[in-house]
Amino acid sequence: MRIVNADCLEWLATSNEHWDTIFADPPDNIGLKYAKYKDNLDVDEYHNLLDRWLQCFLDHADTVWFSYNAKWGFNVGWIIREMRKTREFEAKPCVQTFTFGQHSQYDLGNGHRPLLRLRKWDAPRFPDEIRVPSWRQLNGDSRADPRGRVPLDVFDFPRVTGNHKQRRSWHPTQLSEDLVERCLKLTTPSYGRVLDPFAGTGTTARVCAKTDFECTLIEIDPYYCAKIADEHGFSVIVPE
Repeated sequence: MRIVNADCLEWLATSNEHWDTIFADPPDNIGLKYAKYKDNLDVDEYHNLLDRWLQCFLDHADTVWFSYNAKWGFNVGWIIREMRKTREFEAKPCVQTFTFGQHSQYDLGNGHRPLLRLRKWDAPRFPDEIRVPSWRQLNGDSRADPRGRVPLDVFDFPRVTGNHKQRRSWHPTQLSEDLVERCLKLTTPSYGRVLDPFAGTGTTARVCAKTDFECTLIEIDPYYCAKIADEHGFSVIVPE
């Protein structure tokens, strides 16, 4: 396991490494208060970043999971359409639903987060690793497959709010470890290689530690790097 203190695009531009799975949860560009990164780019600038991130990640992995704010759904859809003109890959839209969503006094509140999976056509999948009990199993139906069922593309995991047991209070946002674990297990072979280009609170590192995946983290903010490294007991790599 390692963590690199760098901008992911700059670091990956100098790397020839390839990963089985990349799980990316980039800043949402909605004005959140990160320690260093300014989350308030011009719309066109952020659209360009979304494009560069998706292109770069697909260059470096067999499968890319990309979690993003629903606000940017049309932008991401346009980018994928343009990417398909020059590249061959499968794009599967999924969604994370929230039991406790964001309330609005004036409009429909947000109760989901899009989760896009980009997959090269020969990339493996491991559905038996993520099977869950089926309705038939839970209700004693003799026709039930004893292995359970492969989950749907709707990921019903709660937001990691302030009182959640997984919460790290020193960072403004955090994804569910259960969500990340399901994604990684579906697309990563045993002892496979995983990259998280936006390490945040180190969610992917915690998941990889219990699933025996080899984990590389990239994080632009030295403060977040130090917090993750301290939790896991390893040193931060600072490229020259």
